[in-house]
Amino acid sequence: MNIPLDIVTIVVVLSCVIVSIKGFKDLTFFNNFKFWIAGIQNGEQYRFFTSAFLHANVQHLAFNMITLYFFAHYVVQNIGTTGFIAVYLAGLFAGNGLSYLFHKNEYHYSSIGASGAVMGIVYSGILLEPDLYIYGIVPGYVFAIGYLFYTLYGMKKRNDNIGHDAHFGGAVAGFIVTIAYNYQIVFDQTLTVGLMTLPIIALFVMKKLRYI
Repeated sequence: MNIPLDIVTIVVVLSCVIVSIKGFKDLTFFNNFKFWIAGIQNGEQYRFFTSAFLHANVQHLAFNMITLYFFAHYVVQNIGTTGFIAVYLAGLFAGNGLSYLFHKNEYHYSSIGASGAVMGIVYSGILLEPDLYIYGIVPGYVFAIGYLFYTLYGMKKRNDNIGHDAHFGGAVAGFIVTIAYNYQIVFDQTLTVGLMTLPIIALFVMKKLRYI
């Protein structure tokens, strides 16, 4: 499948690659710019942004950038470069924002990666391309709903090293910003939009009841 590589995607990918490689080689640089609760609470709010350009290793970087490549063009094609940037940044800050909300009392908690921003683009692409199939097999909306429920499960269990809260926050931001850009989606894909809101409602209920 030949997917065009838009200029904004190239800029994002190059930025992540350059910063990540610097972080691989320079631990001080890595620690100064990663998402770190204690640092943020000491006034280093820039970490909400900079941490999204760092990655743990080449595999982590490659997975995020390849995923971005497969979904970015659908977003740019449908809502333009400005829309892409809005979704990407919303996913970035919402992902790290939700991580902060869930871990603000864990002063040693830290994380890195563009996953929140990338998940925003993934969910935006799924909404904008209703006929999209993941791996050519799974309908996009089925993947979207299932993955959010899986992420809720991961947030509850906390038994792996995956930033499920950042993934969830980024996905929800992509969902909301995309609808804000193209509200016709609500009328054209009412059932899909309704089903995709269920995990979001579940998060608020679980948080309210302290199940998560």
